[in-house]
Amino acid sequence: MTRALWLSLLLVCALAGVARAEPLAVWHAYRGDEKAALEEVLAAFEKKEAVKVEALQVPHDAYAAKLTAAVPRGHGPDVFIDSHERIGDLEERGVVAVLPRESAAAGEFPQAALDALASPQGLRGLPLALKCLALYVNETLVPTLPPTLEGIAALGPGLPRGVVPLAYETRNMYFHAALLHAFGGAQLAPDGSLGFRGEPGVRSLELVQRLMRDGAVPEEAPGAVVGELFKTGKAATVISGPWFASDVGQSVRYRVVPLPRIEAAGAPMRPYLTVEAATLTPKGSRNPAASRLLAFIAGEESAEIRAKVGRQVVARTKLPPSAQGDPFLSAFAAQAAVAVPMPSSPRMRTTWEPAERALKKTLSGTVSAEAALTEAQRRFDDVVRPAPRARSPNAAIAVLGVLALAGAFWLFRRIQSGELGPALRRSLPAYGWVTHAVVAVGALVILPIAVGAGTSLFAGRQGQMHYVGLANFADILSARGAPLLSNGSFYLVLLVTLLWTVANLSLHVGIGFALGLVLSRPTMRLKPLYRVLLIIPWAVPSYVTALAWKGMFSRQFGAVSAIVEALGVEPFSWWARFPTAFSANLATNVWLGFPFMMVVTLGALTSVPKEVLEAAEVDGATRWQRLWRVTVPMVVPTMLPAVLLGAIWTFNQFNVVFLVSGGEPDGTTDILVSEAYRWAFTRQAQYGYAAAYAVLIFLLLFVSSRLMSRVGRTKEAT
Repeated sequence: MTRALWLSLLLVCALAGVARAEPLAVWHAYRGDEKAALEEVLAAFEKKEAVKVEALQVPHDAYAAKLTAAVPRGHGPDVFIDSHERIGDLEERGVVAVLPRESAAAGEFPQAALDALASPQGLRGLPLALKCLALYVNETLVPTLPPTLEGIAALGPGLPRGVVPLAYETRNMYFHAALLHAFGGAQLAPDGSLGFRGEPGVRSLELVQRLMRDGAVPEEAPGAVVGELFKTGKAATVISGPWFASDVGQSVRYRVVPLPRIEAAGAPMRPYLTVEAATLTPKGSRNPAASRLLAFIAGEESAEIRAKVGRQVVARTKLPPSAQGDPFLSAFAAQAAVAVPMPSSPRMRTTWEPAERALKKTLSGTVSAEAALTEAQRRFDDVVRPAPRARSPNAAIAVLGVLALAGAFWLFRRIQSGELGPALRRSLPAYGWVTHAVVAVGALVILPIAVGAGTSLFAGRQGQMHYVGLANFADILSARGAPLLSNGSFYLVLLVTLLWTVANLSLHVGIGFALGLVLSRPTMRLKPLYRVLLIIPWAVPSYVTALAWKGMFSRQFGAVSAIVEALGVEPFSWWARFPTAFSANLATNVWLGFPFMMVVTLGALTSVPKEVLEAAEVDGATRWQRLWRVTVPMVVPTMLPAVLLGAIWTFNQFNVVFLVSGGEPDGTTDILVSEAYRWAFTRQAQYGYAAAYAVLIFLLLFVSSRLMSRVGRTKEAT
């Protein structure tokens, strides 16, 4: 009896320990002060409720992917924090547990914030913070601010030399939307079509063109450049969000005010409003403690902490005391009151690419605003057109069945002939040694390829995919009904990819071979130092190098453009035309790739016997003849595998193309792998279509590598 009692007590303690070991999980993408504020809020909840909470910071770029991978399978957080425009898409993927409308007390939150989180069933979450753009003003340069955008632009002559009146990311659609809204336009129309069109779109683009011509705004200024301009006193005003304050710090005496009125539009600039919300997952909705945590994070005590520590514009009808006396938070709260909530429709994500391409093409001066917007409409309609109709998988199943029967018949014949059994028994010890490698390669290489190939036979968005057979391949190879060499077609992108591969490989091998020859000379001094210096470009991560080179090609602030200007050439936009954009990508990738070929050349040259070179010299061969008749033929077989590997790397060199030119102008510098990426992640998440691209890329590389290997064997045989 005593033993049974002790066992029961141990079981109760174990169960209690398990219950205590299950803390609430909160996912977020906050950094800096916002992260510190959230951690303080969670600590206050733990103290109040005696419930353990674990917070996990997830990188913003991987946030949605991790949520959709974990939550539908019963894993992941109980509560997560995200912006409202992404939560609508996450609801369709089974990540969000919709709350009853009564969860938000009347008058507690701004109505615009609740409307942004509304769904037909209730609320997708509770609002935490409001984020939008506002105007940062350098008080030293602009003691009195004009009330209109045109007035700010006219400040130029009265400012010190080299100072621009206004700086913002002119080529970023998120920033341009504030001007578009002032003219009465919208990025996404209420009927789900592209709204960036017609007179509002044209007038907003023409206004920015006029500001650029007058020198009122920088022509090419990414976010980092805008920050540096303001911190160094080279920009009198800047359009940015609350996150910009942490970058500026105490370097400039500034104030924040709502965006100005546009005189030509007769209305103020209205930026997008993003509502950050705390949301329950289906897993969290079954836990009362998670519901209490959600209410606490969105509550009044939390708002005070987040406003004071995180400098957030909290989504409350009445600002907490710490925010009421803060002119920075008050200015953003006033701007948020008239901002336009960003649409949460899944189609909204599809508008960014065509809209930004139209914006960049117009500002580059290559086409008119009307032509750019017409092309954007065509691209949008092409992406959102219905997926291919569902087809019966019976034919595919029959083909697989026939192949399986053929394989079984072949295996039966081998066993019946008596050849397979003895050979298998003799090889069993060897199979034991390679089993772990076969399993690893199968799980890490073969299985993903098989899954990708299978995905290419389906169409539709994630969670709504249906079998379509070879319809994705038919659409790709038929250019989706457009001319075969139209912009963005598979064949045009393939030609660009082949040009990209051949040009890069030629320069990689040529420069690498030349440097290898120079460094292999026995009389050369300081060879180790030169080798270390020349291999640095290959050692630095490619994305760091790509971003550095992109900055150097900036029209106004880049080092390359400064050199071109010093040579007497008028500065130009490298991204406005295909030859210059392609050249910028090429220069970046050559810088990254030649060290590898140099190292391979140095290794290959060690295999050339000195006796052969000495014999050629005795026979009267010149240095040039010894190079081309002796050295090159002997190192080619050694270098061919490296050349093949370099060709595969270059064919799939996503980082450089995506980070340097971004496909500009108008996607003409995209290669096959970056085009596949866009179909997967920026064009309604059409994973089946992107997987079909991946299969075609694999087949192209497989066939070409086999041909190159056969050529290499032929050269070795001769």
